[in-house]
Amino acid sequence: MSQFDRRQVMMGAAATALATGLPAHAAEARAELYKLFDAFFDEDLTDSPEQATNLGLDTGAHAGARSKLGDRSISGWIKDRAQPGQRVKRLKAIDRKALSGDDAVNYDTALFQYESRARAGVFDYGAVSRPYVLTQYYGAYSSTPSFLDTKHKIESAADAETYLARMAAFATVLDQESERFAADAAKGVIPADFMLDKAIAQLGKFRALPADKNVLVASLTRRGKPYGDYEGKASALLAGTVHPALDRQIEVLKAARAKATHDAGLNRLKDGDAYYAALLKIYTTTDMTADQVHRLGLEEGAEISAKMDAILKKRGLTQGSVGARVASLNTDPTQTYPNTDEGRAQMLAYCNQLIADLAPKLPQWFGVTPKTPVEVRRIPAYTEAGAAGGYYERPALDGSRPGAFYINLRDTADRPRWSLPTLTYHEAAPGHHFQLALVAESTLPRLRQNMGFSANTEGWALYAEQVAMEMGVYENDELGLLGMYQARLFRAARCVVDTGIHTKGWSREKAIAYMMETGGEPEGRITSEVERYCANPGQACSYKVGHTVWAKARERTKARLGAKFDIRRFHDAGLLVGPVPLTVLDRVLDGWAG
Repeated sequence: MSQFDRRQVMMGAAATALATGLPAHAAEARAELYKLFDAFFDEDLTDSPEQATNLGLDTGAHAGARSKLGDRSISGWIKDRAQPGQRVKRLKAIDRKALSGDDAVNYDTALFQYESRARAGVFDYGAVSRPYVLTQYYGAYSSTPSFLDTKHKIESAADAETYLARMAAFATVLDQESERFAADAAKGVIPADFMLDKAIAQLGKFRALPADKNVLVASLTRRGKPYGDYEGKASALLAGTVHPALDRQIEVLKAARAKATHDAGLNRLKDGDAYYAALLKIYTTTDMTADQVHRLGLEEGAEISAKMDAILKKRGLTQGSVGARVASLNTDPTQTYPNTDEGRAQMLAYCNQLIADLAPKLPQWFGVTPKTPVEVRRIPAYTEAGAAGGYYERPALDGSRPGAFYINLRDTADRPRWSLPTLTYHEAAPGHHFQLALVAESTLPRLRQNMGFSANTEGWALYAEQVAMEMGVYENDELGLLGMYQARLFRAARCVVDTGIHTKGWSREKAIAYMMETGGEPEGRITSEVERYCANPGQACSYKVGHTVWAKARERTKARLGAKFDIRRFHDAGLLVGPVPLTVLDRVLDGWAG
């Protein structure tokens, strides 16, 4: 910190001390912390132009971000790996003992974020939080076209020109990722054969689209029409710049495919066991080992299966495993939608209606609810083959974009009607949307607003499925209740399968068979899910681990407060602190309960 910066902090600290009554040393530590937070956040926006646009902050000092994409080069990767450790040192220069209350929570949250990523960053391949640059699930080839179509605003000719600049930058990013992938492959870090097959197929499908059908061209042509004729410029860029980069990336993946094995476990890679342990730390925000997570999944799975068994027997389904009996319901004509655009529109309408029907019940369970609306949308068809079954996209921090629940409608048979309520409550209200829209509307430091902890957010969303059940939404919907238990069992099975693949030698086929036999979901959906765990090790374990911590915290708080316990205040306390590591969440909720 320069002498000038130090003088600014001291002046800010003096003002804080006067305004808050804090001792001067505490006020100084507080001022240093938030000055550092502002610096980190500004660095993040500079390093990731996409993030600046996603958050609606590509204006003012960051207006230049609108024509750029982030650096995916090898030198950029080296910088990314070093950054968390550097930030830990900068944080530790602040006196933690001088902080209290929200300031201590914010410090501890940031410290965990960077310490956990610094541990994962010592492994010289992939990305900090996943092992491969390119898979069927990750890569600019998939994310950037969707980003340009849905996030890059076009409200002027200047916006259309920055879109074109980003379209040109897309080719550079493709080549940067290809170079990194090839460098990793030379070290033996190669995705499994089935992952590469799907990634190559998706790249080929995107490459084969004629210009007028390619989202990069079609989006600019449609939205830029009031400001000029951009189809020709975009088509020329696609053919002359983007297509050659796609061709080069396809060739790089094909070269690696010749050396790929069918084994997807991280333990086959150098230091793979240690890397997986670091990823579990990032994603569960606990010190649980792979064996402990595996055992949790087995134990929770047995308990949930027993509840499902009881429901199935009441319906006269008594023969076969729970999974097999549940699977028999997937083809019930009253519970399936046509695999057509009309059927998909019906599914979207049903999910939106579920959100509307839940709204009158919410004030009995939550004191604070988000003002920002949530919409249900289809995952773009050009990415759905490798995408998850559903995901939530938080609103822009500037309020310009609502929250969105994206659902994969590649095959409507993957989502029978009775499974949709729980998915909707998880992704929208009272799940992800409640937590993350409240973050966007909060006065938390912007760095905190932009932090994510999978075990907290996914744990909350799984806990929210439980809350929806407690609201009575399944009182006259026994199949819907079965769907809720199936979803919970699915998360328990994830713990078993993810750890099984990466530490116990499970094959892709064994993992798929286990999940189908356990929960009865359709094979197509389960196959995509298992392949996702191969691409993003550890993350799938965060759901059930997080749910367990949220549920235990509630029971512990109820026991402590007795008749004084108010579910609305408990939920508000847990949500308004924002996403934090589970250890910090427990400390916050225990402190709130006294």
